[in-house]
Amino acid sequence: MRFGVARGAKLCYYTGMDKNYCMSHFLAFRYIKDENRNFYAGLRHKVHKPRPGSEILPVRTIEDIDGIIREKIARFFIPGKTAVLLSGGQDSAILASYLPPGTKAYTFKCLAPGAIDETAQAAKYAAAYSLDHEIIPIEWSDFEELSSEICRFDGVPFHSIEVQLVKAARHAKRQGIERLVIGESSDLVFGGMDKLLSQDWDFDSFVKRYIFCPPPAALKESVDVTEFFEPYRLPGGKIEFLRFMDEVFAHESSSSYMHAFEMENIEYLDPYSYMKMSEPLDLRRVRNGEPKYLIRELFAKRYPQIPVPDKIPMPRAMNQWLAGWTGPVRPEFIPGCQENMTGDQKWLVWILEKFLSLHEKA
Repeated sequence: MRFGVARGAKLCYYTGMDKNYCMSHFLAFRYIKDENRNFYAGLRHKVHKPRPGSEILPVRTIEDIDGIIREKIARFFIPGKTAVLLSGGQDSAILASYLPPGTKAYTFKCLAPGAIDETAQAAKYAAAYSLDHEIIPIEWSDFEELSSEICRFDGVPFHSIEVQLVKAARHAKRQGIERLVIGESSDLVFGGMDKLLSQDWDFDSFVKRYIFCPPPAALKESVDVTEFFEPYRLPGGKIEFLRFMDEVFAHESSSSYMHAFEMENIEYLDPYSYMKMSEPLDLRRVRNGEPKYLIRELFAKRYPQIPVPDKIPMPRAMNQWLAGWTGPVRPEFIPGCQENMTGDQKWLVWILEKFLSLHEKA
């Protein structure tokens, strides 16, 4: 049983069914922020909540960041029971450098022609601190096998990273691992989303840039999602995009990690989620080629022999895996809507159709 009702008690699920709203918001934002809007009666979903302000610590220098990482990992780490999810980027590499030699470090590798491969870069980090590095292969069959189970647990369709996280958590638990260290929050805290930070956006331009898959391009009956941006509108046709990212985008990705690790009953620590910058983000530096300038500085200190890598999103080879997909067949979708979509957009339509079919016939 997942949410808040004891076994034997009368079920008191909120039945705020709003299928069209949920379909549109999932395609646009990759999650549904409003927990009171659900696809079907009897379903509920949960969204990541920000930490209480009392738990958030201000940082101004790399020494501040260093101190928080050391303290959080020291409290969380259990020898032989703790591992790190290690990518080829800066954030997890920094965290890995604070773990004892021999700690298990897992890196994903998507098995598809031309897929991004972070394993060689991650291996350099593991070698620098004598970690036990292991590669977890990710195949399309993992998505086919795990998607229904994840949909049922989450109560909503989901971001594709959840399949990788669930597979990693299950693999880790088979090896006796009970806790995972991750670096998910760094981009939002330290200015890593350089494309979204690249300008002071006009309202309409930001809406167009941000939406992941425009609902009218896929759905016969869609809901206008622009109202979701309205609380952030500024005079002169501008938008308070930093606040939008902090209040909306931050919880989309974090919800995926929360769902995956709750589903597998594995504890996790993201030390960056306990931090905030004590001074306003220097957008000039970000826009001049220094995204996450504090993190870059700390990486250079922890890995003086390795050049600071560019940001790489978590690999997921949807362009390759869904290249031959012939599109959705359910009546909610526009026939052939997938033809001009990116792989990640196709995934959103693919998993939405799968979710709908789990709950009702086409």
